Amino acid sequence: MPRYVVERTFDGGLPIRADPAGSEACSAVVLRNADEGVTWLHSYVSDDGNRTYCVYDGPSPEAIRQVAARNNQPVGAITPVRVLDPYFYRG
Repeated sequence: MPRYVVERTFDGGLPIRADPAGSEACSAVVLRNADEGVTWLHSYVSDDGNRTYCVYDGPSPEAIRQVAARNNQPVGAITPVRVLDPYFYRG
């Protein structure tokens, strides 16, 4: 499955709270994503909370855009990526 990094900008900061309501919101996103075969792996959030860099597996950038629209999430750049880690070069 292709992997992508999705850059998002949230005016006024990321709207997901660190409480049970935030957990429920994240669970709802995961369920809606599954409808298009998209899996949210994890996200990085800037210190000010205005930008996120989200790692997804999905069939296409268009599928990611579709679920973002259903989840009322902004989409900036979608970049196809592959994993490279420091252990790759060890024999």
